[in-house]
Amino acid sequence: MSAASFTGAGAGAQSAPRARARDLGAAPGIFKPGANNAITDVDGVLVGHATVIEGDSVRTGVTAIRAHGGNAYFDRVPAAVHIGNAFGKLVGSTQVKELGELETPILLTCTLCVWKAADAMVEWMLGQPGMERVGSINPVVGETNDGGLNAIRSRPIRPEHVRAALDGARSGPVAEGSVGAGAGTQAFGWKGGIGTSSRVVPKSLGGYTVGVLVQSNFGGILQVLGAPVGRELGRYAFKNDVERERGDGSIMMVVATDAPLSDRNLERLAARAMMGLGRTGSSASNGSGDFVIAFSTAPSVRRRLTPPASGAAEALTRPTEELTNDAMSGLFEAVVEATEESIYNSLFMATPVTARGRTVDAIPLDRVREVLKKYNVGAR
Repeated sequence: MSAASFTGAGAGAQSAPRARARDLGAAPGIFKPGANNAITDVDGVLVGHATVIEGDSVRTGVTAIRAHGGNAYFDRVPAAVHIGNAFGKLVGSTQVKELGELETPILLTCTLCVWKAADAMVEWMLGQPGMERVGSINPVVGETNDGGLNAIRSRPIRPEHVRAALDGARSGPVAEGSVGAGAGTQAFGWKGGIGTSSRVVPKSLGGYTVGVLVQSNFGGILQVLGAPVGRELGRYAFKNDVERERGDGSIMMVVATDAPLSDRNLERLAARAMMGLGRTGSSASNGSGDFVIAFSTAPSVRRRLTPPASGAAEALTRPTEELTNDAMSGLFEAVVEATEESIYNSLFMATPVTARGRTVDAIPLDRVREVLKKYNVGAR
């Protein structure tokens, strides 16, 4: 995975070393993570960031998630969308729900930049080999509103940012916190951002991997494995019963798995990500857009098309081998655990950001450790 910063010195100075949730002893659930504890633990999945920092007012970016390194249009993966609360924009979601597949990578960015990002990805896709006769593309782009730290009305995302995120997408460790589409976001009153995690179900349940990546920009009453961190640190929704403190905001959740799932069971998997979100203290408030996109990379459920330029006829049927309904429960547990940990990572890895005359602090990890210790959670 690569992170490209365009102008500026960075997203904010670190007041103290950051740490992932697991480093604090906060490891949700019972299943083990993959090698990188990231969505890229799902074989073939690639992630890239472009972090855009301009002057004292632009703090935003693009994060790209690719199901594989090939041409997404001709080598499609089954996919599904689950909407917890539809206060937001997910470009391309209607066709995903109708056809149950992805034909582009997934981009995350800021609210007023979704159309610019979508247009730039279409141009990038049309430039790929074999696309010369393609006349329709369904770009999938999600967003959260980073307008508190970002001059969002300037719509600063440009085609070179999108290309950098797409071309720079890599496997392996994923940068988290105040990077890419998380450069200007906030969560639970602190700096939010990009977070990721994974789970590997036991071999007796198939041995499959589930990975999650989130763009956190929402509110609520933060709890970490049940410990009331938000209340203990004095930042939480409804504290003063005022409109701006009602937990509004948004979160985008992307779920990948190598389990051979149909789009129908992917929708069921996506729905369980909301349970992981709820465990962190979100109530999916009226002003919170809570969206989940899930896809499977399993070769047995791929939907391969013939490039139009080849002149070959499309097959009318395709063989598939997919998991049964009864085999889904382990994956459900895995996605709940990975979503919860991804959200913690998005907070704990975020650095403070100053822009537009204000600073949004990173959650103080020393205080988090104290609260976890007080409630007998995490490292002893």
